[in-house]
Amino acid sequence: MSTVFLGPLTASESGELAVAHALLRRASQGAIRAAVHLYRPAAPAVVFGRRDTRLPGYAAAVQAAQDAGFDTAVRAVGGRVVAYTGNALVLDVVRHEPQAVGAMDRRFQAYGELMAGALGGLGIEAGVGPVPGEYCPGAHSVNARGVVKLVGTAQRVVKDAWLFSSLLVVDDAPRLREVLTDVHAHLELPFDASSVGSVREEDPDVATNDVHTAVARAWGIDGATPAELDEGTRDLALDLEPGQRATPG
Repeated sequence: MSTVFLGPLTASESGELAVAHALLRRASQGAIRAAVHLYRPAAPAVVFGRRDTRLPGYAAAVQAAQDAGFDTAVRAVGGRVVAYTGNALVLDVVRHEPQAVGAMDRRFQAYGELMAGALGGLGIEAGVGPVPGEYCPGAHSVNARGVVKLVGTAQRVVKDAWLFSSLLVVDDAPRLREVLTDVHAHLELPFDASSVGSVREEDPDVATNDVHTAVARAWGIDGATPAELDEGTRDLALDLEPGQRATPG
């Protein structure tokens, strides 16, 4: 059975990313068998991938995101830059599993289908597959009608453990298109703003709480009693948090 964490566990997005990183390390050590963390971000954030930090325009991209009112951070999982506001959901799944590397594609497909099914239950025409010009491009994005991206997924695999992270955009797509256009321009990465979608653009009657319930049910954690971070994971997250920050300097 998974340990379930609901809601933000820290005051910043770099802190939340540090928690995910800490959970992964603890799972690698066998201190945690499985964990699920579902939360709504406390503030708008632009989160960069490690590869983004090595690009010449990275500092300017971070500054542009901050000037637009977004917190900035660097994530431990793979992929490229993403953006979201408090009208989004982040789902991190961590598991202790020896020989986890060989199942990456299977996890991408299975978890993508699970997320698409949750959205389908809300009446959204969702499927798994890439969207031309999308941010953080991937073969297993969850899209609406095959033309706009609703959910991005990423993984990190370490010895005997893996972390699977999903970002689901519920609302604020216009604001995301604007900041992602600026950030991608500085990074000199291809991007088509029209590829950014949101659940509420597909159906304005669907609220964030509806999506939260649908996702929690899909992962079997609806009604679960939320856990508190154990001391070892909390202390490790505090140590890791500075490395998750993105600064223009």
